[in-house]
Amino acid sequence: MDNDKSTMARDALLFHSSGRPGKIEITPTKPLTTQRELSLAYSPGVAVPCLEIEKDPAKAYDYTSRGNLVAVISNGTAVLGLGDIGALASKPVMEGKAVLFKRFADVDGLDLEVDTRDVDEFVNCVRFLGQTFGGINLEDIKAPECFIIEQRLKELLDIPVFHDDQHGTAIIAAAGLINALQLTGRDLRESKLVVNGAGAAAIACIELLKAMGMPHDHVIMCDTRGVIYQGREQGMNQWKSAHAAVTDRRTLAEALEGADVFFGLSAKGAVTTDMVKSMGPQPIIFAMANPDPEITPEDVMSVRDDAIIATGRSDYPNQVNNVLGFPYIFRGALDVRASEINEAMKIAAANALAELARQDVPDEVDAAYSGRRLHYGREYIIPAPFDPRLIVHVSAAVAQAAMDTGVARKPIEDMDAYRASLSGRLDPSAASLQMILDTIRKTPQRVVFAEGEEEKTIRAAVAFAGGGYGIPILIGREERIRDKIVEMGIVGAEQLEIHNARLSRFNQKYIEFLYNRLQRKGALQRDCQRMVNQDRNVFAACMVATGDADAMVTGLTRSFGVAIDDITRVIDERPNELLMALTMVIVRGRTVFIADTNVHELPTPEQLADIACQAAAKARTFGHEPRVALLSFSNFGNPMREKAMRIRSAVDVLDSREVDFEYDGEMSADVALDPEVRKLYPFCRLTGPANVLVMPALHSANISYKLLQRFAGGSVIGPIIMGLEKPVQIVQMGAAVSDIVNAAAIAAHEAIIA
Repeated sequence: MDNDKSTMARDALLFHSSGRPGKIEITPTKPLTTQRELSLAYSPGVAVPCLEIEKDPAKAYDYTSRGNLVAVISNGTAVLGLGDIGALASKPVMEGKAVLFKRFADVDGLDLEVDTRDVDEFVNCVRFLGQTFGGINLEDIKAPECFIIEQRLKELLDIPVFHDDQHGTAIIAAAGLINALQLTGRDLRESKLVVNGAGAAAIACIELLKAMGMPHDHVIMCDTRGVIYQGREQGMNQWKSAHAAVTDRRTLAEALEGADVFFGLSAKGAVTTDMVKSMGPQPIIFAMANPDPEITPEDVMSVRDDAIIATGRSDYPNQVNNVLGFPYIFRGALDVRASEINEAMKIAAANALAELARQDVPDEVDAAYSGRRLHYGREYIIPAPFDPRLIVHVSAAVAQAAMDTGVARKPIEDMDAYRASLSGRLDPSAASLQMILDTIRKTPQRVVFAEGEEEKTIRAAVAFAGGGYGIPILIGREERIRDKIVEMGIVGAEQLEIHNARLSRFNQKYIEFLYNRLQRKGALQRDCQRMVNQDRNVFAACMVATGDADAMVTGLTRSFGVAIDDITRVIDERPNELLMALTMVIVRGRTVFIADTNVHELPTPEQLADIACQAAAKARTFGHEPRVALLSFSNFGNPMREKAMRIRSAVDVLDSREVDFEYDGEMSADVALDPEVRKLYPFCRLTGPANVLVMPALHSANISYKLLQRFAGGSVIGPIIMGLEKPVQIVQMGAAVSDIVNAAAIAAHEAIIA
């Protein structure tokens, strides 16, 4: 455990310091490549929008980024589980929150660390900066100051002010409670709740549930001194007093007797199994202390098999995770230019989350969760954090509530169009990669890292093991690998499994296996012996082919062509599938899948059709409904050239197969990707921008994705190898540690779903 923590600490520091330090940067949204563009962006052109805003301040939303900009503000007095560490030390957390805003809701977050513990100073600082932003997200401010700060800023500013530590937890917990009560046949107005903890989140939970209809006298709150009851004087303040109960119970144990619901926002081990036994039938237990809950689900189930349980942890079902709320709440509030986030908007968010969990999960979400059938029930009362439908359901509900309660200054006229725009703002691919990681954690696989003597490979193997993704196996000379581990000072690598190809106890087994495959393809037994002894790709592939490992990853030090030749000596293509490579490129939040980027030099029409089908199927596993464009230099016969005929013929092949995805061609890339250009061809079958691009030849596919990666700053996952009987992934030469980990994860995931 200490080694795991040390490895995590080292990796975290490396993650935050590598490349450009930190996690955020400013990127211009307008081209600045000519003198004219510079004159429009700054002097003298910038004076024009300035004067328009002077005449009408609301124009700031039209001419600046204010309408999509949220300040993430803290003074560092209650940071995560670290306590009062100060404003500057809180900056990594605030940057992280800004990243989550962007990642999940396309909201631009800017972190501000205010170096004061004085309430008046803090309020004035934020107050005078308020006109810069469309919303204020207060973060990690200790109670009771956080209550005062939020209330005063709400009174002073005409933009949404939201303390996520309070309301975020309350909204997600309320959503889970709605469904838990429904599953157990109870009503909020009749249920009895005990809350352990009297900080910001606990008080916000109680206030929200009371606003939703839970009676005041059905709630008992406890703190470290026991029950908060009317007449108690010690350790009280105005916020606790507001929720003091009329009761003769004085301890948490007494309060829980016969209770229907428990909310824990306190500390590890606060609840015992005896307390759980004393609760009423079908108890609902939300043990939300982090990182360790008040009582573990295992302990609850040991005494109550009728309980519904939620925690704040991702390794248990029903995670109460604030990321389900704050990005989408601000998205909806910003889109209608709300003056505040009121109780109705919070309740709308909670109801939307609860409703989403009850809905049938679409196939593309199930596919992204690797076939794990998500369905409403005791272990699925809260949506998963990486469900791409969240932005539509929650943001639209919040926006509607803002309009219904009169705080929206820019009402949405067409809600259906708004929902459609929300679904297009985000790309599910990154979420799908996280879903893959979540899946392989539950079913660890043995993954061979063929280039085991390389520093990046060793670091990737340690990260793979440390993340709980599976069991890494390094191929190389053990002494050399151990020396390198010591030299690099890597903690946690001591227990890595290492195989020296020449000395392995499996050596003879693999030689015989390979000789049986290649003896009629010109190979002598000594040739097979040399390949097994000296070629780590061959040795690693033999491990996978014979079942001694589940998957493999390679490519760091050898070209794709060399690596695939080594591997296909050992592993066959899957029947009725084509060996191919699909590369996923993410640029500015938009993903395209490019095929075939690495294998077929000049595919035939039939091969192009196969590539289209396999690429579309893989796109679905990443949460995308495929729209396939078969690309060329011509558009639907203009110009009619011989080299475009292969693409036209491939479309004919797909027509004959009656496939279940959108496709069309031949077409140029701008027609495939730009809706305005595509209007010139109203007969085109694609209903939106293509997200799967089938290239006419290897050179165009390979050049395209590498240009996007290097010149456009795109993030690349792949090439993803498809069509082999066993899971193998090949990274690009010189790949980063994270790329190797991702490739290993994809290979492990394929081993699970095969």
